[in-house]
Amino acid sequence: MTRIVIVGAGVMGLATAWALTRRGERPLVLERFGRGHAHGASHGETRNFNDAYAEAHYLDLLQRAQEGWDALGEVGGEPLLRRHGLVTHGGAGLETIARGLHDRGIPTLMLSGAEARAQWPGMRFEADVLYSPGAGVVRASAALLELERRVLAAGGEVRWGAPVAGLDDLGERGARVRLASGGEIEADVVVATVGAWTEGLLAGIRMPRLTVTEETPAHFAPTIGPWPSFNHRIDPGRYPAPVYGMPTPGEGVKVGFHRVGDVVDPDERPHRVTHHDALAEYVREWMPGLDPDSAVHLSCTYTSTDDGAFVLDRVGSVVVGAGFSGHGFKFAPGVGATLGALALDPAARAAAPFRLMAA
Repeated sequence: MTRIVIVGAGVMGLATAWALTRRGERPLVLERFGRGHAHGASHGETRNFNDAYAEAHYLDLLQRAQEGWDALGEVGGEPLLRRHGLVTHGGAGLETIARGLHDRGIPTLMLSGAEARAQWPGMRFEADVLYSPGAGVVRASAALLELERRVLAAGGEVRWGAPVAGLDDLGERGARVRLASGGEIEADVVVATVGAWTEGLLAGIRMPRLTVTEETPAHFAPTIGPWPSFNHRIDPGRYPAPVYGMPTPGEGVKVGFHRVGDVVDPDERPHRVTHHDALAEYVREWMPGLDPDSAVHLSCTYTSTDDGAFVLDRVGSVVVGAGFSGHGFKFAPGVGATLGALALDPAARAAAPFRLMAA
């Protein structure tokens, strides 16, 4: 019997496998698609490393994740976590976030809009800005390759092109993985990190509602710099949702509305761009350092709970990591450590807001 099987080799599955190898395990990871695929939520060159959270459970997870990113170190002569800073503006509560970060020893600085404009002339600011110099971006594609390399080097196994048809919790006998090819694998514990395919795979587990959407942010060509990562908590009305973004060397500056895409079947994703005109209008109004007519859109999926909270829990011999709601990638090493602990110890618990009973 295999001790631990992980289904899904996106960033959460690979981070879980790496966390387990650091504790002496040799997990088997199964992924339905090939390496480097673009069908889910983990592909692409960059993800925002945003630390502007007020909730203690996210800050706890973020600090655990940051330790993991630092432990992964450099790839190709450059850290996987680029700390070029993050600016957050718009809405209320920035001072509360700043105090919470300060209390944890995370450096922040409150700037006036004029001070921020002088430092980042490519952006427009109307009010105070929270600057987090230790934030920035994660090099997403490079992170996936490095996590897999670490897993393999430690004796784990990653099988690409190995779709799973279903899971069965066998109680005290562990769990069974039913392969689409017709075979079966029995394991002590199975960890499911399958993103948009969670509800189909875990039909026997009571989950919160998970909504799968196709999101289409875009890279815009910069005309001036420098560029930080950014969050704009814009008032609802003129634009459909808050805005996030980050520089992606070689591709431009990524800008997107958060969680506004069409609901889709992940197996029949239409790759249809939404909110193209609104995004270009936003860039034209708020980002004078970008060419608003240069948008190159990309597609990914969000798998979201209604409140955006993650699901990190264990039911019998099945561990679930799901519902990362478009803001999970930065947390991956912390999520992996949490899911790994759940897999190794049936008595372990994630923070209460992440548990299924709280959903």
